[in-house]
Amino acid sequence: MAAIGSRGTVTEFRGFNADEDAQKLRKGMKGVGTDESAIIEILSKRTIAQRQLIKQAFKKAVGKDLLDELKGELTGNFEKVVVGLLMPSPVYSAYELRNAIKGAGTDEGCLIDILASQNNQEMRAIIAAYKNEYGKDLEDDVCSDTSGMFQRVLVSLLTANRDESDSVDQAQAVQDAKDMFEAGEARWGTDEVKFLTVLCIRNRKHLLRVFEEYQKISNRDIEESIKREMSGNLEDAFLAIVKCLRNKPAFFAERLYKSMKGLGTTDSILIRVMVSRCEIDMLDIKAQFQKMYGKTLYSFIKGDCSGDYRNILLQLCGSDS
Repeated sequence: MAAIGSRGTVTEFRGFNADEDAQKLRKGMKGVGTDESAIIEILSKRTIAQRQLIKQAFKKAVGKDLLDELKGELTGNFEKVVVGLLMPSPVYSAYELRNAIKGAGTDEGCLIDILASQNNQEMRAIIAAYKNEYGKDLEDDVCSDTSGMFQRVLVSLLTANRDESDSVDQAQAVQDAKDMFEAGEARWGTDEVKFLTVLCIRNRKHLLRVFEEYQKISNRDIEESIKREMSGNLEDAFLAIVKCLRNKPAFFAERLYKSMKGLGTTDSILIRVMVSRCEIDMLDIKAQFQKMYGKTLYSFIKGDCSGDYRNILLQLCGSDS
């Protein structure tokens, strides 16, 4: 029943009783109106594994699917958070990817957020969940909705074949940095394949050394060069890969900040990050958020959202510190 990460705000609930929780949820949905506070209290304080047991207990006691029942009772962004919380992690990622692809237009930002931030094992689990839920190959669906070099970067990430060792080859790191410099800053036009080969295949420790060597050769940070040399979705994809390799919690802190700053809120990003990271590394994301923006994530959510939607996000965020 343990949490899937060790730095989450959502941790294993002690004294957990799936049958009791199922009954409380049932009571909260019976009769006129819905007791949203009971739903928030239970679902935001249980791990994904514990929520799966609540779903089983609910079906056994009521003969109905908890997810379907909640969908019938709730609406809007609050419903979207609750639906996400009830899914196992790879299933939720597959669900988000499916929504990003199907229908008119593609949410490329969602594809990048999810595909650039997984390790090989997580990626394989998402691919399997996608096949299981939708009867389709994720790679085929991504290919039918994207094109060009952006598509090739996503396909490379979907192979889930990044070297995950800790070995750093100094000579190779210098060569990789040189290859990227010569493929970009040092020539007219950009040979994006060289960037793909290095950024999508090498291990994290090696790449951090590559970025140091790149700085020495070019007098520029790799992120700055990507912004100068690329544009659009391809630029966003390469930047996300670099940022996730350097500091994943900082990457998600930035995504949260951008989802809330200025006029209006990009709720799809806010919901996806809060739901998908609350059990993994939300403590680190909160710390990075405060360090980067001088305000707490809690205060941002409190000022930007309202009602039950705000309440459940604040529970997932944890204390205002």
